[in-house]
Parts: sequence; structure tokens; C-alpha cells
Amino acid sequence: MADSEAVRAKREQEKAGVHFMIEFYCQHKHKTPKGQLCPECQELADFSAMRIDKCPFMETKTFCSECKVQCFRSKPEMQKRIGDVMRYSGPRMIVYSPKTVLKHGCLTFKRVIKNKIKSKKGEKK
Repeated sequence: MADSEAVRAKREQEKAGVHFMIEFYCQHKHKTPKGQLCPECQELADFSAMRIDKCPFMETKTFCSECKVQCFRSKPEMQKRIGDVMRYSGPRMIVYSPKTVLKHGCLTFKRVIKNKIKSKKGEKK
């Protein structure tokens, strides 16, 4: 089944966000010029884009870290590398991309509230 326009836009937005974080990491950790990636980070960016393109949950998922499938586990080296990128770039995004951070925070907050409501409903039974 083909993606809707909204899902295609979400995929592209997610790929752009991940690429931005990888590029930011690469510039600061590997001292590459802006707009360029070292071969290791390019490989990670390509792998990430491929995984996002193949994600069957794009329509409903929030973040890869919340996904039940965790497709990066198929390549433990890539999983470690993307984890390093996220840990380094994530906290710094408030300065470089505050809109993205606020959106991420709102979605995370919604998920936490939803999970608390679910767990309370389970306690009442």
C-alpha cells in the first residue's frame, strides 16, 4: 500500500531531522565542514534513511526509540552509533532547533500521560 501524502511528509521530516543530528554530531566530533559527513557518519545517515523509508509504523509511531520493533537492533554497531549521535546531539538541539525539541517534548508528554491512563485503567479491574 502506498503512503499517503501526510505519511510521506512525515518520513521526509524524520529523515531530515535524523540527518541534521548526524551532521551536527559529525561536525563537532569529527570536525567535518558544515554540509559534509565523514564516511562513517555518511554510512549511518544512509542506513537511517533506509530504515525510515522501510518503516511500516510511520503513520502511527512517534519516535524510533518508542517502537516495539527497534529495527536498528539488526545491526548492533549502527544501533550504538545512532545512540551516540542522539545522546550528543539531542540535548544541544534546544539551541539549534528549538521547534523540533518542543514538538518532541509534547509528543513524549502525551505518550507518558496516555501510558499512565492505561495503567490506571488496568489497576481498576
